[in-house]
Amino acid sequence: MTTQVASRPNMPGYGILDSDEGQGLFPWSWAIERLSAAHTYWVATTRQTGAPHVMPVWGVVLDDMFCFSTGSQSRKARNLSEDPRCVITCEVNQDQIIVEGEAAVVTDSELKRHFAAAYAPKYDYDMEGFDEPVYVVRPKVVFGFTTAEDAFTSTATRWRFYE
Repeated sequence: MTTQVASRPNMPGYGILDSDEGQGLFPWSWAIERLSAAHTYWVATTRQTGAPHVMPVWGVVLDDMFCFSTGSQSRKARNLSEDPRCVITCEVNQDQIIVEGEAAVVTDSELKRHFAAAYAPKYDYDMEGFDEPVYVVRPKVVFGFTTAEDAFTSTATRWRFYE
């Protein structure tokens, strides 16, 4: 079972308040609501040369994990086959979420069905005959920020995940 522990991110020079000051830490549900509500996500992977690669994807949240699909021969897929570490980001209004984790190809047919059942209505996309790989990103560290007036320094939250 994975648990998450919330704290303030270490951001010297940004004036981030202690976790017991300001508006306090965001609950994990705050991050899940925004991850679920976002339409477009950005996936950052690393090429074999070490160069970064960032592209937009559509995705869904299932059981606190981010799931997306990409073509099996896409640069993202090739990068993830070499190095599964990745970063997923999204913005919902004034709120930003950054998920650092590792992507794995979904081999569980039930999870793939859940992905299709959530993805199809969210994007009005016909999943019949869909045969591209689905990836699940299990978070290791997640950051949540809002740029709402006077809220950034008093709400910035980091969640660390432990098995």
